[in-house]
Amino acid sequence: MSFDIFCRVVDNYGDIGVCWRLARQLSGMAGVADLRLWVDDLATFARIAPGVRTGLAIQHIDAEPSQGLLGQDRQPRSVEIRHWTPHAPLPEAHDIVVEAFACDPPADFIESMVRRDSLWINLEYLSAEDWVASCHAQPSLQRNGLRKAFFFPGFTPGTGGLLREADLLIERDRWQADPATRATLLARLALPDTDIDALVSGGARQILLFCYPDAPAQALVDALNTQQRASVMLVPSGVCPGLARGRHANVTVRDIPFLDQAGFDRLLWTSDLNCVRGEDSLIRALWAGRPLLWHIYSQQDLAHMTKLQAWLDLSPFGNPVRQAMTCWNSADGRGFSAALESALHPSAWQAWQAASASWSQQLAEQTDLATSLLAFCAQANARQKR
Repeated sequence: MSFDIFCRVVDNYGDIGVCWRLARQLSGMAGVADLRLWVDDLATFARIAPGVRTGLAIQHIDAEPSQGLLGQDRQPRSVEIRHWTPHAPLPEAHDIVVEAFACDPPADFIESMVRRDSLWINLEYLSAEDWVASCHAQPSLQRNGLRKAFFFPGFTPGTGGLLREADLLIERDRWQADPATRATLLARLALPDTDIDALVSGGARQILLFCYPDAPAQALVDALNTQQRASVMLVPSGVCPGLARGRHANVTVRDIPFLDQAGFDRLLWTSDLNCVRGEDSLIRALWAGRPLLWHIYSQQDLAHMTKLQAWLDLSPFGNPVRQAMTCWNSADGRGFSAALESALHPSAWQAWQAASASWSQQLAEQTDLATSLLAFCAQANARQKR
């Protein structure tokens, strides 16, 4: 089968992050021929995929075998990148057209889909709400005769699962077992030697802060300052500009460069606490198996808090962590500091670490999103031919 994936970058890196990971994984799977990824914002794309050249209408990028993890005996597969503009030339549609997050393929391209009898997949946002399983993989026949289906990522059987490369957790474990890899990564971030020494051999806690602007970041610093253990907080360039960089008593806040996806994964693997945002970063933090704070994308009428609660209800986290997560997302700095201090108490911290590692392993026992999607498309096309 051949694939078109359409991605419209809205206001952060999550949508293109999901689509690029999906495209890379699908491109190396048996049963997939050509794959095109349509992206409207190449500049944002290039920040997580440095090989992308922003001035080209069409380019090809090698998707590393097994996404640069294990399985290096596989042959690299090429992903065709198309700059999706109002006047971009539109080739004939492929067998499968994935519309990521309701971004609407061009009308002329949809006509080509009709001629090809393409299967149209609406890849939806991630949610832990109960209704997701009942809507996942449901058909939506179009007036023009096209077959369309809704495909929902999720945390439970009966959904499409989560994006995860086949050897990801094995590679993570190998990475975490080699202390030298951590020092190499921190040096790549251009951190001062004093910070690297504090993290690698001095017992300092490593914090990744990747959140939206309304997170109570200063409250995070305040809570960490109550701890005897020092902390070094790593903040990707442009994130939380209102948080002063430098020394805050027992916490040091440092800017770091924006990393590609492989580098970001490894940063999550080496951090003691990952503060992440949106969808793509949450999933990658779950695979890290380390304590995390999720900053969910804010929606009108506090709809995001309902989604957050549904996710917390599925999680194995204790009350201090749940309370901290709720306050973190409602910008309640005082409540957050108090809850996080409780969650960092030695016994609670050990429970948080154990729960994070256990949940990561449990989620990995489910079928991953790319495998689920490929199987669904193969079955749908087989039924169509009968």
